Amino acid sequence: MLNAAPLANLANAQTAPPQHPGAPQWRHALSLFGDIKYPADFKRFDYVNPDAPKGGIARQISIGTFDNFNIAVAGVKGTIAPAVGQIYETLMTRSLDETTTQYGLLAESAMHPDDHSWVIYRLRKEAKWHDGKPVTPEDVMFSMNSLKRYSPMYSSYYKHVVTMEKTGPHEVKFVFDAPGNRELPTIVGELTVLPKHWWEGKDAEGRKRDIGSTTLEKPLGSGPYAIKEFSAGRSVTLERVKKYWGEKLPSRIGQNNFDELRFEFFRDTTVSLEAFKADQADWTIESSAKNWATAYDFPAVTDKRVVLEEFPINDSGRMQGFAFNIRRPLFADKRVRRAFNYAFDFEEMNKQLFYGQYKRIGSYFEGTELACSGIPVGKELAILKELYEDIPPEVIAKPYENPVGGDPEKVRDNLRNATRLLKEAGYEVQDQKLVDKDGKQVSVEFLIDSPPSERIVLFYKPSLARLGIDVTVRTVDTAQYQNRLRNFDYDIITDVWGQSLSPGNEQRDFWGTQAADTPGSRNTIGIKNPVIDKIIDKIVYAKDRETLVAATKALDRVLLWHYYVVPQFTYGFSRYARWDRFGHAPLPKYARSGLPTLWWFDKEKADKIGKRS
Repeated sequence: MLNAAPLANLANAQTAPPQHPGAPQWRHALSLFGDIKYPADFKRFDYVNPDAPKGGIARQISIGTFDNFNIAVAGVKGTIAPAVGQIYETLMTRSLDETTTQYGLLAESAMHPDDHSWVIYRLRKEAKWHDGKPVTPEDVMFSMNSLKRYSPMYSSYYKHVVTMEKTGPHEVKFVFDAPGNRELPTIVGELTVLPKHWWEGKDAEGRKRDIGSTTLEKPLGSGPYAIKEFSAGRSVTLERVKKYWGEKLPSRIGQNNFDELRFEFFRDTTVSLEAFKADQADWTIESSAKNWATAYDFPAVTDKRVVLEEFPINDSGRMQGFAFNIRRPLFADKRVRRAFNYAFDFEEMNKQLFYGQYKRIGSYFEGTELACSGIPVGKELAILKELYEDIPPEVIAKPYENPVGGDPEKVRDNLRNATRLLKEAGYEVQDQKLVDKDGKQVSVEFLIDSPPSERIVLFYKPSLARLGIDVTVRTVDTAQYQNRLRNFDYDIITDVWGQSLSPGNEQRDFWGTQAADTPGSRNTIGIKNPVIDKIIDKIVYAKDRETLVAATKALDRVLLWHYYVVPQFTYGFSRYARWDRFGHAPLPKYARSGLPTLWWFDKEKADKIGKRS
């Protein structure tokens, strides 16, 4: 982990960027492999309505609770309110009709050399905080320092940023530890910028603020919204900033149209659904296949006041599964982990619990071109051959496949295979109990924080019991769950790793050796595998899209064959139910629903369906 403190020592340097023939040029946009759709003088994104009406209120549901508005310690201390992310800006912002391109937001332009060894961002002179003070290079450097220091995720993500310097009144230069990391200039543009002067000041009671601590003081932002009011743990209301400095930016026109965004927090999805039906929220995202099939038969749906809609997920992939904590001796043996996969009868679960709507996940990059399939060929095969002595031979010789259940004969065969693997790992069945070499029964605890998840584990539990395993299910509140995750205090959890269409440095935080012992990291499994570290490096330093895809498929294949998770299930759409009060332009490919950013309040529609409750 890089110590962020030394970076601050360079904050006052005034060296200028090189100016000579062949020097890097200022760019209005950055793309991982150079494909940029919109020219420097573009007026707006194609998918927005530049004449979208401003006004109205959008009420949305959040599951869980919150006790923190400080994003620097999110995932480490307290539980962050997701709404707070909308009060800040980043240096760049991505377009939703391209896969990897970002356009200027706080920054008007950027430059970097062909070897990607550094990047300079030039801030817009008009960029302002909500108190009217300008956004400065000092704010940018303060943000990078703070996020790297207090957030394991950012520490890993920006690991290769080794120095920063102010190269002009509105410019910041980031220098990387080595050339060739093509993603670094672009991901620096994703940096959320925090106000240095506010965090180093005092609150209303005269107490000095601390960027390393949680807070429920309304923070200062620079974005289109500010926190208007909140009830701790229960609700947050954002209001549109009337003199928002970026209102006319090409990358902001036609967006952020609601006067207020209200977030209501519910600890239980059953209660939240009833609140939606009672018109106490304008939309809900439905994650339950059962609910989608059975719970939306109330009158407002029948008479079309409530619209049910599915939006395709084209912008990302995912792995969702029962994740083993391999720091535990039981799960250090991959034969045990594979046995657990044999015991999971997805096909029967899909039929009984999910109305047949789901498919089994078979990749860590499910739903994208990055998912491995068949046996490796071409560049992927070449990458794996370099590591052949250190990977299981089946990685190259066989395609990965999950066990298939769904009928009694297949289930029996799967359980026999599981028993065989457990015996090979040193466990025996005695008196219908699976015991270790000391005669102690194998016991595992599934840790969850969502009551609806209980039925999934409880469906799985009898199969594990048939193997002689003692299974307990422990449901805790969000705060307890996060504390136990931060300290790696669990046997098995359900985890989800979202994947972009261009993986890179975040893979270190997901699967990298350094992250395995970093509290709060996303390496919840505890993977310490030199082969995986090497493949991640190949992803990070890929010089073209073809190599990136091949290296990602190789990573996918190695992860799968180590059985670090029991893959669960997925659905290629986001399910939304909404009261029909809003309008939108045709949505771009990578927007999913686009709610609420691309939508607007439609008074004519709202009048037709009646007043809100």
